[in-house]
Amino acid sequence: MIQADMHMHTWFSTDSEACPCDMADEAVRKGLKTICFTDHFDKDDLEWGEEGIFDVDAYFVEMQKLQEEYAGKLNIRIGIELGLRTYLKDYYEELTKKYPFDFVIGSVHNVPYKKDVEGNILYTDPAAEKLFKDRTDKEAYRLMMETTLENVRTSDCFQTLGHLDYVVRYGKSREKEYSYTDYADIIDEILKLLIEKEKGLEVNSAGLKYGLPFAHPHPDVLKRYRELGGEIITIGADAHKPEHIAYDFGKVEELLKACGFKYYTEFSKQKPVFKQLI
Repeated sequence: MIQADMHMHTWFSTDSEACPCDMADEAVRKGLKTICFTDHFDKDDLEWGEEGIFDVDAYFVEMQKLQEEYAGKLNIRIGIELGLRTYLKDYYEELTKKYPFDFVIGSVHNVPYKKDVEGNILYTDPAAEKLFKDRTDKEAYRLMMETTLENVRTSDCFQTLGHLDYVVRYGKSREKEYSYTDYADIIDEILKLLIEKEKGLEVNSAGLKYGLPFAHPHPDVLKRYRELGGEIITIGADAHKPEHIAYDFGKVEELLKACGFKYYTEFSKQKPVFKQLI
């Protein structure tokens, strides 16, 4: 049984209003032993009207207080989800060295999708739909994969790659225009780099919550990661509300077993802790 949810958000993220204590209470109610708060830190993301960063000092004060309050009931880890951009490499490395995060998720939330009249590169979140305005789904998915590959090549400040292929949620035809084989050339490079760098791959059950027939990434991607020798798998529901904690983890567990995994991974002090899938 999966007993750790390693990806969730609170009111420190611009897209959540959840109280951290409510998230912790729900995790206890659902029988989890470990959770990790991984609030969004998307430097330079102005897509939604404000920059997607938060006061990290205040974050640690609140989370460390929660750790004390829930001691003996729930292991609370303090993490962060970085919105990767290649030019932010040094900024994020400095941030993750300054603070004692247990776990850092590296996610790609913004794609360089066009240039303005002055030649400056403009970025967009796939959820904002600009990415799909002048592209087919397949063109947009490929651009997202290429951007992810460049970020995995460039960045070393994270432990696991978050929600690979989440762009499919926002396509006009969604999963009907998506398969591993269409992007195997790029996805294989991403997976090989993760393995080479000893980085993990996240299984993110929010894909199921959004109505897709799979969690992120697609099962064929998970199977390929395992075939290539990948072993570090973290599991998160990407919950922004208490009710979504550990979303469909029963399905995720069966999926992992079907793909050949015997363990899932938690992180503490940025070190992997392997837990057996029973």
